[in-house]
Amino acid sequence: MTRPEHLSDPTTAEDTVAKSESTRSATRTETDSLGSVEVPADAYWGVHTMRALENFPISKRPISVYPELVVALAQVKQAAARANKDVGALDPQKQVWIDEACQRIIDGEFHDQFLVGVIQGGAGTSTNMNANEVITNVALEVAGYAKGRYDILHPIDDVNRSQSTNDTYPTAVKLAMTASLTTMLEQLDQLRISFGRKGREFRSVLKVGRTQMQDAVPMTLGQEFHGYATTLGEDIARLRETIKLLSEVNLGGTAVGTGITADPGYSSAVVRHLSEIAGRPLEIAPDLVEATSDTGVFMTFSSALKRSAIKLSKICNDLRLLSSGPQAGLGEIHLPPKQAGSSIMPGKVNPVIPEAVSQVAYSVAGADVTVMMAAENGQLQLNAFEPVIAHSLLQSITWMRQACWTLRVNCVDGITANTEHLEAQVASSVGVVTALIPFIGYTEAAKIAKAALATGHPVADLVVEAGLMTREEVTRQLVPERLSGVRPVTEAMPVIERKGEPSE
Repeated sequence: MTRPEHLSDPTTAEDTVAKSESTRSATRTETDSLGSVEVPADAYWGVHTMRALENFPISKRPISVYPELVVALAQVKQAAARANKDVGALDPQKQVWIDEACQRIIDGEFHDQFLVGVIQGGAGTSTNMNANEVITNVALEVAGYAKGRYDILHPIDDVNRSQSTNDTYPTAVKLAMTASLTTMLEQLDQLRISFGRKGREFRSVLKVGRTQMQDAVPMTLGQEFHGYATTLGEDIARLRETIKLLSEVNLGGTAVGTGITADPGYSSAVVRHLSEIAGRPLEIAPDLVEATSDTGVFMTFSSALKRSAIKLSKICNDLRLLSSGPQAGLGEIHLPPKQAGSSIMPGKVNPVIPEAVSQVAYSVAGADVTVMMAAENGQLQLNAFEPVIAHSLLQSITWMRQACWTLRVNCVDGITANTEHLEAQVASSVGVVTALIPFIGYTEAAKIAKAALATGHPVADLVVEAGLMTREEVTRQLVPERLSGVRPVTEAMPVIERKGEPSE
């Protein structure tokens, strides 16, 4: 428990120990509809949080592991206090106290007081109560009163005025997801830029392309890496589209969307204040009853996040294949060595960064299943399983953000090309014959390919020996720029004249 600074100024070491022990054993009594419980005297949380700590010792992960969620909860409560004052539902002095308490939490204080586990029953009620109690006791301290003086300022009657968990919690989750996604997208975009930079660095490095794990036509390593950058850019665009969906909130709907206990002017006022506080435009859902029970937006977001994660894992699989070896694999690129790869094989270095990122993708895919099941199992006017939805998605975003960072910094930025090996592969590749099909036809090209594989002779030599093209013609068509499509063939293709078949 973090103690307030003004309580920690002892004159001797003995005083420090005695005071600390005394504070830990001191309690205050708080009461709810189920009865009374003892709460640590220095805790900013209260009876409802205490019961949640006893009932949900499951995840061993408090909601404070997601600071964006704690901030979002404080933002919602701050907006609610301002809106309640506007409509005459809250004393202006109480609004000032609540506002300052919320701002301190938004600024990063008291996050350690948000202790309830991320997995909890009650559709997020324990999280909402935890926020109400912390904000109340911080506000009481601001006003000069002792913690627990709920006769002065009450967690539910004042801090939770005009609200229900059923509209404040999903709104806070949406705000937290948007804030977390924004920082994740910054890292994903930096990764995209890194791949694009490698694309330019490798733009003249010719290699053999592969389809279905078999040799295909030539391309450049730069084209391959540029393709990675492009696909990440597409995912960024799809994820940004979900931010608009997350901007629709059900504030003012209270328990089931009917707005019971809330002033008619509260909903528009609280959304206006929250938009200003959060710094992003929010809008009231057109049907608050539907919005209170529906979790479709979380499924849409989860699907987009899964798509990005799986595609990122596919790229990591490519990097592992392209760097496989160093002697018996593809060995086309070198990943920066980061740590010893074996406790028994000296000198072994593994592609640990791509491996870690792929495992994040597997977790994100699993989280998507969790979100789908939780959404489907909501009944009637409320989904009771939003806590696991929130945890699954916030964890996925957090892990994806860190995965993008480590993949860029510890892997992609340091990738180098094995140019000599690539040049040798292209020189002996049968796939280059594909570029000659417009000039010699598919049938003759297939014969040349078969002969090249059987004899090991270069394709160009076999074409010239067969009298199908001159050396000059073959050389002109097999330059790297044409083989990779960097300089496409734009002139009209010649008509192929086969023996015994007159040209038209």
